[in-house]
Amino acid sequence: MNKDTNILLANPRGFCAGVDRAIIIVEQALEKFGAPIYVRHEVVHNKFVVDQLRAKGAIFIEELDEIPAGSTVIFSAHGVSKAVRAEAERRGLSAFDATCPLVTKVHIEVAKMRKDGLEIIMIGHKGHPEVEGTMGQVEEQEDASGMYLVETPEDVANLQVQNTDKLAYVTQTTLSLDDAARVVDALQKRFPKIKAPRSDSICYATQNRQDAVKIMAKDCDLVIIVGSPNSSNSNRLREVAQNQGIEAYMVDNASFLKPEWLLNKQRIGVSAGASAPEILVQEVIAKLQKLGAAQVQELQGVVENVVFQLPKNLTNAPGKSPSK
Repeated sequence: MNKDTNILLANPRGFCAGVDRAIIIVEQALEKFGAPIYVRHEVVHNKFVVDQLRAKGAIFIEELDEIPAGSTVIFSAHGVSKAVRAEAERRGLSAFDATCPLVTKVHIEVAKMRKDGLEIIMIGHKGHPEVEGTMGQVEEQEDASGMYLVETPEDVANLQVQNTDKLAYVTQTTLSLDDAARVVDALQKRFPKIKAPRSDSICYATQNRQDAVKIMAKDCDLVIIVGSPNSSNSNRLREVAQNQGIEAYMVDNASFLKPEWLLNKQRIGVSAGASAPEILVQEVIAKLQKLGAAQVQELQGVVENVVFQLPKNLTNAPGKSPSK
């Protein structure tokens, strides 16, 4: 790396309001009720965050039958199906919902669409917990399957639905805007009467971070995204940079940086997915500087002032009695 290599820092980056809220919910539950607190699925997709919460007494599980009856469970920011909620109730679990309100908005939209007799096509990544939660808003016992999942325009071409006149679509909140637009275009061409959601499903934070990386990447010859491998929105940021023709890598933390990536690079762009904490970004910058980068330029961007309220059943819940 040359001594005149500069670092450009994207804005906004890192934590969004939904991630902040989810982490606070787990921390408050631990403070109020004491450990252990069970969390269904990683509360947000970041190893550093999950490890910190685990150290405080959170136990991360995938299925509710791993939780002792009568325990406290928190649903992750990605949302859960109706079946999971019903199972928690059956098992007598005390449940607190860390689902991002923007994901909840999609769930409400799905319920309205089904009430209107529409079949729903979801644009998203198979196996992602948000997709499983949203697809699970349709009752399994309904006569029609109700929902279909597509990921690419090719999936749209192969899709078989029951009534082309009664169709609507929603999207996973953390998709690439450009990828989603291509699938929506394919849907509208194949099903001209398909209804769009009342508002864009892709969340403001995803959009803002993708826009910031697009702008930043134009002035870079390398982009580093901080995020864990299972973070959908972090992966999309890397793809956004790559789609601009820029070399881009995603790292879980500074230890994943490879010096050879930096050879002959003049301007290195850095951003972070919505579930990656700022401490990891600063560690990446420090490592880049150790490897020879000089000035850090913080770019201007959209200022986010969104704050989501915590669940009332948590804020109003009495905590455990202090031990004598």
